[in-house]
Amino acid sequence: MTTDWEPWPALQRKSNHVVVKLLVLAILAGLSFRLLFSRSDVLHPVPVSPADEAEREASAESMAADVLGLEDDDGGSLSTNLGFSVDEEQVVSKPDRCDLFTGQWIPNPSGPTYTNESCRFIEPPQNCMKNGRHDTRYLFWRWKPHDCDVSPFNAKRFLDTMQNKSLALVGDSIVRNQAQSLICLLSKYEPIAGMFKDLHVLVQVEEPVEVYHDEQYKSRKWHFPSYSFNLSLIWSPFLIKAAIFENDEGESKSVNRLHLDTLDQKWTSQYKSFDYVVISSGQWFLKTAIYMENNKLVGCHYCPKLNLSEISIEYAYNKVLNSLYRFIKTSEHKPIVMYRTWTPDHFEYGEWFSGGLCNRTEPYKAGEGSGRDVDNFMRTIELNAFTRAVAAEGTRNGIRLKLLDTYQLSVLRPDAHTGPYRTFHPFEHGKNVKVQYDCLHWCLPGAIDTWNDVMMKLIMDE
Repeated sequence: MTTDWEPWPALQRKSNHVVVKLLVLAILAGLSFRLLFSRSDVLHPVPVSPADEAEREASAESMAADVLGLEDDDGGSLSTNLGFSVDEEQVVSKPDRCDLFTGQWIPNPSGPTYTNESCRFIEPPQNCMKNGRHDTRYLFWRWKPHDCDVSPFNAKRFLDTMQNKSLALVGDSIVRNQAQSLICLLSKYEPIAGMFKDLHVLVQVEEPVEVYHDEQYKSRKWHFPSYSFNLSLIWSPFLIKAAIFENDEGESKSVNRLHLDTLDQKWTSQYKSFDYVVISSGQWFLKTAIYMENNKLVGCHYCPKLNLSEISIEYAYNKVLNSLYRFIKTSEHKPIVMYRTWTPDHFEYGEWFSGGLCNRTEPYKAGEGSGRDVDNFMRTIELNAFTRAVAAEGTRNGIRLKLLDTYQLSVLRPDAHTGPYRTFHPFEHGKNVKVQYDCLHWCLPGAIDTWNDVMMKLIMDE
């Protein structure tokens, strides 16, 4: 006997499914309303490459179908596809540990995780887009180690790890460049956990408060109140006691005077207050300098007019690095110390003072760029000093040393420097205007953000 009606249990099951669908849609609508109109939530544009637009539209359509398709083809269990239980951050794809510093730059259609407009901490010389750089291709690359992946910086996870802790970055203007990147990454807007990232409904994790700066704003300190986390930047370009007579434009009124056997108290006096320390130096040792030991003049580097004994950079830099690691070894306080290796420049056709340029628009491929002789020479000094320190101590005395070896990933990025855009609209009076290029410091956002991605990975692996 056939009928045109279904048994009551079947009708009841369908009715229940309809009710569940309506309930889930109501919840989604409520969450969307709250996100859009909450005082703390903000919609920010995210840089997107043209090739990615179509892909994102298709992704949005597919995601909508997933949300509405709550019942599977077999009439089985319901699924909202919200992904609340998935944590994909900082996932390494193959082995748990691999060489993070050997790899290649691959296209990244998503672009950077913050913009020059969303981060107010970018200083003018690194704000390339505001200064008139129209080429944005340098933004759409990511570092891919050969045997694993490094996920984009996760501000919430980093700050959770840094609860009631402090981190210091010690060194020169390249360290300051990295610190700007880090504070932009920490104060960026991130998707709410468990929501759909492609919707780009973003919330700022925390806005830091500056609690200290020196007269020239070279040493600074920020506090993240909700996490009781302090981030310090300490200007110490030589890491040792030094009388410096050079301004930000590289103009000197006298020869720098360095005490090779005395570490700089600007950072050593605060060392016990830090849980993590990133240290780097090197570039300033290429400059003319008078060297002192035991408060006595012992020689000079490149001082032909002073009639002093020539002392090599290798001797001076080794002396400083040995003093650094001796201090770390003998200190009762044992923070995690990361030494960040030498930063290569990409001047071509001259130096910074003689018309050198950096106008490439894409990363080098493997084998295309290995750095200049002086770059490899200085990095070798650093690697040898680090190896000696680790071999001598190992894990004894609680020493926790890590090498943040950003050299290889940096040497492949001649396109990511500030170049002529260290100043505001340098070519507004014509392309033939003589402009000084900066092929050492990095645009923000940009390739230098990867340094902090890798730094976070080192910290999380501790």
